[in-house]
Amino acid sequence: MIEGRAIYVITLRELIKLARQKGSLINTFARPVLWLFVVGSGLSQIVNRGGVVSYKQFMFPGIMGMVILFSAIFSSISIVWDREFGFLREILVAPISRLSIVIGKVISGTISSSLQAAVIMLFLPLLGIRVNFSQVLGLLALSFLLAFSLTSLGILIAAHMETFGVFNVIMNLLVMPLFFLSGAIYPVNILPLWLRILSRCNPLTYGIDAFKNVLFARAGIQGHGSLGAEFPLGVDILVVSLFSLVMINLAVASFRKIQ
Repeated sequence: MIEGRAIYVITLRELIKLARQKGSLINTFARPVLWLFVVGSGLSQIVNRGGVVSYKQFMFPGIMGMVILFSAIFSSISIVWDREFGFLREILVAPISRLSIVIGKVISGTISSSLQAAVIMLFLPLLGIRVNFSQVLGLLALSFLLAFSLTSLGILIAAHMETFGVFNVIMNLLVMPLFFLSGAIYPVNILPLWLRILSRCNPLTYGIDAFKNVLFARAGIQGHGSLGAEFPLGVDILVVSLFSLVMINLAVASFRKIQ
């Protein structure tokens, strides 16, 4: 009972803090608009495959993944904030388990990231992508799973960071490679072998590919160089789920070492 109450309070506190950050809502729209309608429009003139899926439609799952990645990873900055201002120490000495602290942080980051991904889905009609109710539910469920895994990764890293400066440097070095090696702006299978190997070690690759499976399943395109999904949906879900399990356990282990 105490642990459940602790998770609820920590989750609610983090969501309230995020809701007060007015700039986050602007960023939720500004970054996808820039990539989809500016970068996407330019690149679509170069990448003209004439297939069922246009290049801007192909980019949409990647932009959803980008929104989740940025929101989930940077939501963990609250841990560094709490450490610097002493609140983290107060939580750590409370009669609750470190697992409850981590779960509360992960749930709040997951909810925030999933909601931002849901907002981005408003762009679907503008891109000419038609979805039914089951596809929307599938996208939301996959967004939650991907957000959970990436938030856990962010918390694992933040648990070892002492200052904002170090955190920002590490995160910036991590986020952009994860994004560019995820198949968000070009198919993984057309990359050189060494980049293809790196991409297939990237959990975001499978999250974005899962979105493609849901959105473009009817297009019937899959395989080398296509603008559709490159892996079976079951493989995508399995990889992201296993990554989530590993990250949450490592995050809890890291929190247990904090004094």
